Amino acid sequence: MMKKLLGLAVLPIFLVACSTTLTNLTATSQARNPKGLYLIEYEWNTTEQAIRPDSVQPFVVTGFDSYEMRQTPKMTNRWEVLVPVPQDKNVVVYRFKVDYEYNKFGGVGKASKSSPEYKLYIR
Repeated sequence: MMKKLLGLAVLPIFLVACSTTLTNLTATSQARNPKGLYLIEYEWNTTEQAIRPDSVQPFVVTGFDSYEMRQTPKMTNRWEVLVPVPQDKNVVVYRFKVDYEYNKFGGVGKASKSSPEYKLYIR
């Protein structure tokens, strides 16, 4: 009985200890840009030790289009991309998709995480 209780007590610690979060850093609205390019950025935080940091490749997905993000200069966990928005659109619905590799027994695995959808309003 004591082993079961100890196992149940340790489980929440294990679940909290290994997590990955995608945090949207983009403003919800931006002034209309004459070039039609809008900065979208996010922060990647993980405590998962098996993830290979050099394999992290994020994208911004809008409809059927995806835009590869680049790492923000001088930052290790922030990424950004300029996304084109036509002059006749006032809102862009987007999400983040992050592909990465991780170490597993017997080799390397591939995985992906996606964020919920966000809206960028152009004013």
